[in-house]
Amino acid sequence: MKTLLTSLALLFVLNAHAEENTRLANVKAADAARIIAMKSPTSDALHIIFSDDLRYAHSNGVVDTKASFIDILTTGKTKYVSYDYEEQNFTFPAPSLALMSGRAHVKALTATGEMDAVLGFLAVWREEKGQWRFLSWQSCKLPPATK
Repeated sequence: MKTLLTSLALLFVLNAHAEENTRLANVKAADAARIIAMKSPTSDALHIIFSDDLRYAHSNGVVDTKASFIDILTTGKTKYVSYDYEEQNFTFPAPSLALMSGRAHVKALTATGEMDAVLGFLAVWREEKGQWRFLSWQSCKLPPATK
């Protein structure tokens, strides 16, 4: 009986680990699609990736909704040139929520000029009807690394 319980416990742990790995892979794939869509924006792609409840707080303090962010991307008011993660961490506080935090080196062209900055960020992904959707972003500019 003890061996059976130990085996069942091990299977439960392995299954939970496999599910978390699948969620992680799915959220990473959704984020990769988001970056591609933001660098080459189309309204259709962005509507699929962004949650209807999107709240995007830029590093300059401007906050966009789904509609306003799609507008600035598709009209070219903001053009993301490069988006490279220096650090990317994921946690799952609930089965349908993923928190992504880290550092990203981002280059963008905006109405006020070029932005070339390393950002500290927190992003939230939410599973909506079986699909991971981008729910929230908050970032701040980080000072240059000291050597």
